[in-house]
Amino acid sequence: MTGLSLLKRALAERRRVLMPLAVLAAINVVVFGVLVYPLSARVESSEARADAARARLLAARKDAEEVTGTLTRTDRAATDLERFYEDVLPQDVSGARRLTYARLDEIAREYGLVSERRSYAIDDTHRGRLDKLLITMVLSGEYEDIRGFIHALEISEEFVVIEHVSLAEGADPSGPLALSLRLATYFPGADDGR
Repeated sequence: MTGLSLLKRALAERRRVLMPLAVLAAINVVVFGVLVYPLSARVESSEARADAARARLLAARKDAEEVTGTLTRTDRAATDLERFYEDVLPQDVSGARRLTYARLDEIAREYGLVSERRSYAIDDTHRGRLDKLLITMVLSGEYEDIRGFIHALEISEEFVVIEHVSLAEGADPSGPLALSLRLATYFPGADDGR
């Protein structure tokens, strides 16, 4: 017997068993093609959409945290700025003069400097929310004392900005040095609107 005739004989003898198996296999292929494969494709698509939604949610949460942080920093900056306007800056020109006149004189004496002259003027060219009071001073003293004065001025609680510093020898090289300063302080203007 040849291989082909042996196969025909086996199929003929086992037809009752093989036929239901073949029908079940065909039904299985049809069910897979009609139900399982489309459902698995939908599941994959749903998983991809869920992953994309999770990524968008994480990005939205990160954006929300950044916005919250920015709002917190903005609120803190506004509070600090208001405290600066109320507690640090003098409230008017006379307050600015009073504050700086006594304090500058006190620091100069503390460092053994002699005040040669001092003047005050409102800077009319300054534009901004605050008005600017210019202070010019000429002091004389030793170099180390001048350094100490400038340092004390920089770390003082009063809001005074050093705009210009000039240091020169006097006529006598062994004598005291002359320090010329242009300082500024600020105060709310009349049209500030706060």
